[in-house]
Amino acid sequence: MRTHDGSDPVADALTDEHSPWRDASLPVSERIDALLAAMSLEEKVGQLYGVWVGVDPSGDEVAPHQHTLADADLDFNTLIRHGLGQLTRPFGTAAVDPVEGAKALARVQEDVVATSRFGIPAVVHEECLTGFMTLGATIYPTPLAWGATFNPQLIEQMGVQIGGAMRDVGVHQGLAPVVDVTRDPRWGRTEETIGEDPYLVGTLGAAYSRGLRSAGVIATLKHFAGYSASTAARNHAPVRSGPRELADVILPPFEMAIRYGGAGSVMPSYAEIDGMPATADPALLTDLLRETWSFDGTVVSDYFAVSFLELSHGVAGSPGEAAVSALTAGIDVELPSVRCYGEPVLEAVRSGVIPEALVDQAAARVLRQKCELGLLDPAWTPATSGVHENGAPVDLDPPEARDLARQIAEESIVLLSNESVLPLAPESRIAVVGPLANETTAMLGCYAFPSHVARAESAAADGAKADGTSMPAASAGVTIPTVVEAMRAEFTSGRIDEARGCDVTELDGSGIPEAVDAAAAADVCVVVVGDRAGLFGRGTSGEGCDAEDLHLPGLQEDLIEALLDTGTPVVVLLMSGRPYALGTIADRAGAIVQAFFPGEEGGAAVAGVLSGRVNPSGSLPVSVPRRPGGQPTTYLAPPLGHHSEVSAIDPTPLFPFGHGASYTTFAWDDPRVDGPGRPARSAAGDPAEVGTDGEITVSVRIANTGERAGSEVVQLYLHDPVAQVTRPVVQLIGYAKVPLEPGETRRVAFRVHTDLVSFTGRSGRRIVEPGDLELRLARSAQDVRHTVNVTLTGPERVVGDERELTAEVSVS
Repeated sequence: MRTHDGSDPVADALTDEHSPWRDASLPVSERIDALLAAMSLEEKVGQLYGVWVGVDPSGDEVAPHQHTLADADLDFNTLIRHGLGQLTRPFGTAAVDPVEGAKALARVQEDVVATSRFGIPAVVHEECLTGFMTLGATIYPTPLAWGATFNPQLIEQMGVQIGGAMRDVGVHQGLAPVVDVTRDPRWGRTEETIGEDPYLVGTLGAAYSRGLRSAGVIATLKHFAGYSASTAARNHAPVRSGPRELADVILPPFEMAIRYGGAGSVMPSYAEIDGMPATADPALLTDLLRETWSFDGTVVSDYFAVSFLELSHGVAGSPGEAAVSALTAGIDVELPSVRCYGEPVLEAVRSGVIPEALVDQAAARVLRQKCELGLLDPAWTPATSGVHENGAPVDLDPPEARDLARQIAEESIVLLSNESVLPLAPESRIAVVGPLANETTAMLGCYAFPSHVARAESAAADGAKADGTSMPAASAGVTIPTVVEAMRAEFTSGRIDEARGCDVTELDGSGIPEAVDAAAAADVCVVVVGDRAGLFGRGTSGEGCDAEDLHLPGLQEDLIEALLDTGTPVVVLLMSGRPYALGTIADRAGAIVQAFFPGEEGGAAVAGVLSGRVNPSGSLPVSVPRRPGGQPTTYLAPPLGHHSEVSAIDPTPLFPFGHGASYTTFAWDDPRVDGPGRPARSAAGDPAEVGTDGEITVSVRIANTGERAGSEVVQLYLHDPVAQVTRPVVQLIGYAKVPLEPGETRRVAFRVHTDLVSFTGRSGRRIVEPGDLELRLARSAQDVRHTVNVTLTGPERVVGDERELTAEVSVS
């Protein structure tokens, strides 16, 4: 009840430190109910948007629309007068010293707390796809390299380190991981995906989410859903996936990362599916995410995505209409800044277009998350939100983080082929040539700080080309040895000659003769080719850098062919964000090594593989095509998606999903099968029988028969020969990376519940149907070592929402 002067004694009493919503001993729900009851409509709406405080309206854009849609025309104090939901990228928008950045962030939080009536701080978010994306923080390999490790424990450790670094300076939410499944590698953002298989993407995405969460940082799953399946691989293009592809390929990684990774936020895709933009789709954001999956975190818009409902999709005629559509669908927070969720939402409620309960619902989710982060506790102050208060130096790239970055890089490098050329002899004369031989950019994906921010700043400052080729190494804030530098450090008793040959993109071949001369005079030639990551056309890989086909960019194939003609053994080293067609060179190359933007320690990792100090153990997370037009396809295709007599085009990859060679050899034997109440027996003979609601365990013995320690990636695939709808010929349902010393033997077992063989049937429901199956123990999608025949018995079963999503793996 308000007094004659307009005050509300009950509400005002709830703003002091003794109010129920500040009582940490009370249940979160009670605290939030008390707070919402006291808040005005304006204060609740204030929790539903972010502010991008670091954007300079006169500066260069990192992304299209950055300035035209930012809140530069509004005063910051005006934006926060009723409170604020989020602060956008205070560290990742420009080069910021971590100590000074933490101090500046604290001052901003002080303003947010002091300006609004309830004194609630904002959630601070940052990008963290290849590490905390700020100056001086560790730059890890890109997610496609995570996929190549097949090692979720390692990726979880990385999440812990990255999350800890972010919390140390006052950041609460990370905009990662990307759990889109690669569907067409021409898509520029392929480098941001973990791979082309939903099981691999889901398990590694869940691992990274767990790591962030354990460090106290909210993981944000991107991009929900279908973004990677855009037509012709064009960024933001419409998606034409059917309901089965969505249910069985696109959606499972999101479900796995929520259930097994504890991800606390979801960011919808920019894309539209069958005419419905994800940002305005209640079936996706409410019916599926909230009701079916019971997700109780926040849904935050991708940058400017709410405005895009009006400006790109044409499904709204004004910012207000866009806001109503997004809020009704289930978007809780508009990012990166406010255009639609401020005054337009207030007007929509006041005019009766939407009920205030819709605002309450979104605000409650935001406030619940703030409560769980400790931001509503009386003890919270800006000085306790980071390590800045004592002014001590902040090391965002400590030795243990660099060691972890190197380990991930080493485990991610894939030896595609080797004609006894590798490892290289220590005393070799080696010609290291190619456009990426002596460039730090060879290591970095588009969401590394130097690629994302520093390169654009460098170009603006010194007139460099838009692709950022002259970006100074110092702008990274961390040490990033190039391949040449790392090779010279690795091969101290040999000789390293260097030549550029050509550029990544420029069609100037005048440097090729020099590279040919260097190769002809050497014992072996390492040619370093691939991509330069960038944003929106400023690179050959990265957001908005889509490819028409899978030829290597520029004159790089011409360079390789010229080097092969010298007769000197040639090692082709690819540093790229996507797979490229290698069929014209594979038969002539002495060896082919694939590294997917391996991060700040990538140079040392590559040099270690070439010298033999590191035994390569990476396996392909994406297929490598033979011809640039024979793809795009992924291994997850039904029979008619593979080679057949009805088409002259053979899409069979040159190197299949899961492929990876080693410097040692492994033997696989004694496959066994057992189930509940049955003793383990040989997998040979009659099929094992299991009910449609049962489980089975298959195992195999792996031995290292070579002279080097190494790791074998054991993969379990499902083959369903006859089903009521077409099915992938094979599909990954389990894997284990097994380290083995020379002569060592270990048994790898997979417990498989029949939920893992389920699929979306004719009725549109997920089912397990009776019949014959094969479980294939394999080194890749094509290299099958043993087959276990299984017969499912009993009735067809409809699978519920709490189905098992992963196999249980044991190594003994």
